[in-house]
Amino acid sequence: MTTSPHSDQVRAGQAMYLPWTLPLYDLVAFKINCRFLFRVPVPEVVAMFDRNVSPDHLDVGVGTGYFLDNCRTAPQQAITLADLNEHSLRHAARRLARFDVNTVRANALEPLPLPKAAFGSASMNFLLHCVPGSIRQKAKVLDHVAACVRPGGRLFGATVLSKGVPVGAAARAGFSTWNWRGVMHNSEDSLDDLRTELAARFPSHKLSVYGCAALFEAEVP
Repeated sequence: MTTSPHSDQVRAGQAMYLPWTLPLYDLVAFKINCRFLFRVPVPEVVAMFDRNVSPDHLDVGVGTGYFLDNCRTAPQQAITLADLNEHSLRHAARRLARFDVNTVRANALEPLPLPKAAFGSASMNFLLHCVPGSIRQKAKVLDHVAACVRPGGRLFGATVLSKGVPVGAAARAGFSTWNWRGVMHNSEDSLDDLRTELAARFPSHKLSVYGCAALFEAEVP
């Protein structure tokens, strides 16, 4: 992996995922943050996976593997997990061990070390708000992930925005703290910018807003 101007921020954004924090991640992220701060129903995110996962799937920014573990439309051939954090990769791979799982350590701001057009679908769930830069800058992640998906395949995910969406007081306070600590980088992320970057790349796409979270689903041209 090469060094970029955002390298320190990239490392900071994934540094919290450690062997002793990952077992608590689902509780904090999905039972508390998604429900009370971001106001996005976790079942809606699971349903997005059910609509879009293909038999050969790529997951970028894997977290704990929660959504692939809980969706009904399970990949039938293989799952490739790509993440910069080796602890997340190991944790998610163990959780998904009933599948054929491959892991790749990668920085999504750089071209992924994977074959082009090799997957039928790819997810990048709750990843963009952890990537440094504005939506216009971090949208290169969309290009890098889409390059790994066959034409007609699906690219989808979710991100938490700060502008153009309803952000409650608790979420606003959380964003301020997390952006200051480098855990999140969404202080300038807006719904309009996300919509613009998706439209520039994917003629066929869908964008849904729940609270201050945006769910996006696209067909790779």
